[in-house]
Amino acid sequence: MKKIIAVLLSVLLVLSVGMLFVSADDAANSIDVHVTIVDEKSDFAVAYETVTVTDIDNDEALTVNDALYAAHEQFYDGGAAAGYATETTKWGLSLMKLWGVANGGSYGYLVNNAFAWSLTDPVKADDYIVAFIYTDTKDFSDVYTYFEPQYIEEESTSIAVELTMMKTGFDAEGKPYTEPVSGAEITLDGQKNKVVTDAEGKAGFYYGYGDPNGYERLVSAEVKDMRIVPPICLLKAVGSDSTPDQADGTEAPTVVADVEDIDDTTITDNDAPSTGDESTKDSSTNDSATKDSAASGSTPQTGDVSNLILWIVIAAVCLAGIIGAAVFYKKRYGKK
Repeated sequence: MKKIIAVLLSVLLVLSVGMLFVSADDAANSIDVHVTIVDEKSDFAVAYETVTVTDIDNDEALTVNDALYAAHEQFYDGGAAAGYATETTKWGLSLMKLWGVANGGSYGYLVNNAFAWSLTDPVKADDYIVAFIYTDTKDFSDVYTYFEPQYIEEESTSIAVELTMMKTGFDAEGKPYTEPVSGAEITLDGQKNKVVTDAEGKAGFYYGYGDPNGYERLVSAEVKDMRIVPPICLLKAVGSDSTPDQADGTEAPTVVADVEDIDDTTITDNDAPSTGDESTKDSSTNDSATKDSAASGSTPQTGDVSNLILWIVIAAVCLAGIIGAAVFYKKRYGKK
């Protein structure tokens, strides 16, 4: 009987320590990134959201695939099983469905505003991942555009916004390029306000009104005669310095620098803008690295702390079992 209890104590101790190490390893192998997904209508399906990434495909790396899978698990109705799919092709791990749209592989995805070579490209903490669905699935003329900066957070509800709009892609020879976008009209929560980028892609305005308890505003842009993947800058006010009168309504921004043709346009909350016509040709991104495994609906949910909580509970139960067994052993055999 003494040997049985000793073995039981040893097993419980090993299990509890092992589970603690597993839970710590799970926490260490997750990162937070920022994700934007643009749907087939050039609207923001996911707008600069923070997503927790884990190794869902068990390839011992945190990748673009892991990040997009996690974003669908968190934000798509029905999760990644319904809205996201990949397949191993001659180009490696290839994207076959994005935000519920399966169009034969006409998607683009970028890491920190540079086109990724593959879904298996690595990502690190605080990276910015964008995925979009080409609206031109024949010539792939959608031009990817972005703002610098892409996120502005202020403790004040009055925000001076200064942006530079850029476009990136591949020229006729397949070489990557990055250029400023001039003549783009800035939108705020989908509403045009006649703030226009200059020859260097720069624009600025002052947004001084909003909820005194804080607010978020989505800045984007529209370009005439160009089919674009819309840029995004998220304005976030986390403090209050406005009077009650200021907080009652909205008002047009005031120019601070590098802005043309301003008038008293009222800003209201609307959906993000659709984009215009065609432009220079971009190359569709195809996957070049070869991987045998692909994410599927059966892979575990990412960005979830329930597994960690479960391991902690199991470890606690094991520790309680060790203590209980030790007490029993002492009472039963301590005097013998």
